[in-house]
Amino acid sequence: MVDDGSTDGTAEVAAKHGVEHIICHTRNRGLAQAYMSGLDACLRLGADVIVNTDADNQYNAEDIPALTKPVVESKADIVVGARPIETVEHFSVIKKLLQKLGSWVVRVVSRTDIPDAPSGFRALNRAAAQRLVVFNGYTYTLETIIQAGQSGMAITSVPVRVNGELRPSRLFRSIPSYMWRSIVTIVRIFVVYRPFRFFASIGVFLFLSGLIIGLRFLWFFFAGRGEGHIQSLILAGVLLAMGFQTILVAFITDLLAANRKMLEELRYNQRTLQAQSFAHSATGGQSDGACGAHNS
Repeated sequence: MVDDGSTDGTAEVAAKHGVEHIICHTRNRGLAQAYMSGLDACLRLGADVIVNTDADNQYNAEDIPALTKPVVESKADIVVGARPIETVEHFSVIKKLLQKLGSWVVRVVSRTDIPDAPSGFRALNRAAAQRLVVFNGYTYTLETIIQAGQSGMAITSVPVRVNGELRPSRLFRSIPSYMWRSIVTIVRIFVVYRPFRFFASIGVFLFLSGLIIGLRFLWFFFAGRGEGHIQSLILAGVLLAMGFQTILVAFITDLLAANRKMLEELRYNQRTLQAQSFAHSATGGQSDGACGAHNS
């Protein structure tokens, strides 16, 4: 269990109810960091299968066997629990739409077919946990699926049930806040994982706009009416320059993305060695086990 700097005695209550492994952050570090702390703790404990669920009791724990089955049978590295979004009564219309939009963006970028990308009910094996790294400080759900798709991991989903709402979500304070954070997260996903497409699209749009306006000026110029359209010439020059520079940025960010992939591979190898070292120290060479990571 991960206690992300809570002030309501979460860790103490968990200990009283028999939770054996508790990770405590001295201050609130956000959902993404809590998730990564949970994964790291599970790897140190020698976990082969890791199950993650949210602290608000949204997901039905009786579906854990179905969630872990593809992982246990070596049919998938990551399994995401797909909620029946349309029938969840405590989800607002806006939240449902944003859930669908986020899932669509993730499917496009990651080239996977996960229907409920924002779902936090997941199971993954040791290799997947060692490879994942989250750059986004807000949430891990969308980004980890994209990483899995780009890293060639086998990822699938299974239908899961949800419980009734016990308390409002603490991940966002209001619908406008949720909308803003979701939009920023989606844009950031494109920038980080599809940088060339993102910046090249903007650059091409600016360059073509400048080219069209420039051709319009030349039309008037050769028709003998160019004097009244100097503003178009200036605007065309600015847009062409901006478009050209943005396209150059696209190539630079593509090189940075390639470098990021190499760093992720190095990090994966390092975490693999660390996990083997921890497992050997804790079990005398045996690394079998399972662990649950619980975000709060």
